[in-house]
Amino acid sequence: MDMCSSSAKHPVLLEKTKTEDNEDKSQVKFQENEFIPKLQENTVHSQVIGECSDTRKDLSDAGSSSLPTLQKFLPTNYNSYTKEHYSYAGKNIIIQESIESYGAVVWPGAVALCQYLEQHSTELKLQGATVIEIGAGPGLVSIVASLLGAHVTATDLPDVLGNLQYNIFENTHNCTVHQPEVRELVWGEDLELNFPKSAYYYDFILATDVVYHHYFLDKLLTTMIHLCQPGTVLLWANKFRFSTDYEFLEKFKQIFNTTLLAEFPESTVKIFKATLKWD
Repeated sequence: MDMCSSSAKHPVLLEKTKTEDNEDKSQVKFQENEFIPKLQENTVHSQVIGECSDTRKDLSDAGSSSLPTLQKFLPTNYNSYTKEHYSYAGKNIIIQESIESYGAVVWPGAVALCQYLEQHSTELKLQGATVIEIGAGPGLVSIVASLLGAHVTATDLPDVLGNLQYNIFENTHNCTVHQPEVRELVWGEDLELNFPKSAYYYDFILATDVVYHHYFLDKLLTTMIHLCQPGTVLLWANKFRFSTDYEFLEKFKQIFNTTLLAEFPESTVKIFKATLKWD
């Protein structure tokens, strides 16, 4: 059954609330030509994700009473936008991004993890799994996980949530079993208040290119630890650029059981599977 023809509820209006240790035969090494993003050239802008309904037309046809809904999904007001086209899970995906914000660009780790999720979705048992993405950016990974059948919560900083929610709604409305949720998550802040362990359990935590030259690596690690519970699997894809990236990896391995799942040598992207070490 094509989920794009089924009905789905609009997302709820956002509220601002506060191994490499075990490399083995299962490790996947991709050839250079396999890391080319699945860009779809000459795709008409109005053709949003395969057979999905044209949500902009639906909203405009609904009359003036739908104006608040239309405004709700306007992207963040960047001055310069580009659109990238991808194809995963049998669907065309259009991502609106901007070079004005790190959080509005699709980085190499996101493309790598999307390829891995698509190729290993059955093995990972993504169908029906609860998934949270931290640092979701423009939302490509969350969109792909949702198209593969997961219950997805996409999170990021407040200033990128508008564009994130816009991309997710445009690419998943009437196309997924479970409509993704978009939430604010500031690394290391109010974690138990906003994501209490007693109320939220995630089968998977997804993170792509969250480690680079910034000052919040300790808070990132704290966030990863908080979201993990027994049975939670963390899938982390990252392009390794700086010595601080490798320093974080070593600290990460002290806290998590870590396996290198795949690597893309030409882009220095690695994908890790990790589970929290429990005393």
